[in-house]
Amino acid sequence: MNIFTDDKDLEWKELSKKPLLKTPIATINESLCSSSQGIKNNYIIIDSKDWVVVVPVKNDNFIMVKQWRHGEKALSIEFPGGVIESNETPEQGARRELLEETSFTAGKMIYLGKMNPNPAFMGNHVHFFAAMDLEESGNQHLDEDEYLNYFEMPQKTVWEKMGTSEMPHALMAAALLFYSRFNEKTQSTDSAKNIKPAD
Repeated sequence: MNIFTDDKDLEWKELSKKPLLKTPIATINESLCSSSQGIKNNYIIIDSKDWVVVVPVKNDNFIMVKQWRHGEKALSIEFPGGVIESNETPEQGARRELLEETSFTAGKMIYLGKMNPNPAFMGNHVHFFAAMDLEESGNQHLDEDEYLNYFEMPQKTVWEKMGTSEMPHALMAAALLFYSRFNEKTQSTDSAKNIKPAD
């Protein structure tokens, strides 16, 4: 048994989907689904464009942004990111969001992976990138209703603060985990390259 691919009896099929509410950021749908045992039920599914989160690395620091989050009703320190536009690839969206929010460009943009923000009722994905070899232009390009500050923060501090009231955004913790996994693999590879063969 393959724990990742078996259990077909757990799968459901979507029979129909009806939009209930369309907003600028998402569409809320009623989805009629059927189980393999023949049970039918309606579920609420949120469709949205994919998002991107960028982990900008500058020596031992990250470039972070601080902005107001209406759901939390508080300020939140996060990695830069946002919605991927319809005409963009995830990397293009990552580069645009990085420049708009922080004024930085990246000589190297490394794809770290993607996740579903909440597969229970969401259908989109968030793509994670690490931005390296940063250069600062000094000019943000924010949306009309977008107010945020950007600054450097030690990576150690980000690890310590993640999950606190200052950093409540769960997707930022996911981004940090993806970056940490990438960083560990990179260091292991570099260490292996530096091992000299025995005489």
